[in-house]
Amino acid sequence: MEQPGMPFDEAVRLASLKSLNVLDTPAEERFDRVTRMAKRMFRVPIALVSLVDENRQWFKSSQGLDACETPRNISFCGHAILGDGIFLIPDALADRRFADNPLVAGAPHIRFYVGCPLRAPDGAKVGTLCIIDTVPREFDEEDALALLDLASMVQDEFTAFQTSTTDDLTRISNRRGFLQLAEYGLNFCVRNRQPAALAFIDLDRFKPINDQFGHAEGDIALAAFAEVMQASFRSTDLFARLGGDEFVVLLTGAGKNDAEQVLHKFGSLLADYNARAARGYDLQFSAGVVEFNPAAPQSVEALLAAGDAQMYAVKAARKRRH
Repeated sequence: MEQPGMPFDEAVRLASLKSLNVLDTPAEERFDRVTRMAKRMFRVPIALVSLVDENRQWFKSSQGLDACETPRNISFCGHAILGDGIFLIPDALADRRFADNPLVAGAPHIRFYVGCPLRAPDGAKVGTLCIIDTVPREFDEEDALALLDLASMVQDEFTAFQTSTTDDLTRISNRRGFLQLAEYGLNFCVRNRQPAALAFIDLDRFKPINDQFGHAEGDIALAAFAEVMQASFRSTDLFARLGGDEFVVLLTGAGKNDAEQVLHKFGSLLADYNARAARGYDLQFSAGVVEFNPAAPQSVEALLAAGDAQMYAVKAARKRRH
């Protein structure tokens, strides 16, 4: 079996994939509609919207396959994203690269595969729209044009999805994007009995920045705050701007002490930014940290409310000390 190689721009490609805010989100009709059309149009048993993550291919939409992901090193889609055009395998058993692949020798017994690379809005190839059969097939130029049309529909949805779940100013997740991804993340923690911690973060003294320096400078402050957040937290952490000067981060597989250590690092990086920028004000924050117990799970909204209350308690205690 030949494992797929790595694209030359893998780091940038993965960053583009993460920025879509679509990984590990629930199934959606707008993507399922395309895979249903592909399955019916080409009369195949399996059609997928597959996203190639660092070590797996994950299926945003799946028709005819129960699995939600498979390892990247045995994936056909990992090969497909290496090229610009359609990747066609008429008969996997007759192809030395795939004849002994576990997905050919075992379920789902792939014999015929066609994958059309899917691009993020910035042009990075993040996955494929692919069709699969358990018998060898032919695939002509007219078929290729039809698959390209369907792939364009998926790419349009990526753009719409990213726009609807991303904050325009800071380019991190907005409240809607956070709620969607956090729900999946917490469900994962419940299934795997892992802890999680949520930090509700408020940018301190934001109103005086707006009042003294103007709203344009306020926007710069918010964008800079989000940029330092991105540098502080792990790639697996979910952070977002909830609105105004309120932010949040969800750390899966981490407890309250872990979250507080990460917030300490965030504070240090903010201090470095303040020293470098010298814009006439400092970026500082207050945070309320609450822990998620997978044995007695709370909803995302309940965690947000608890984190918000804890954050205001921290602010109140600080005012009393001063």
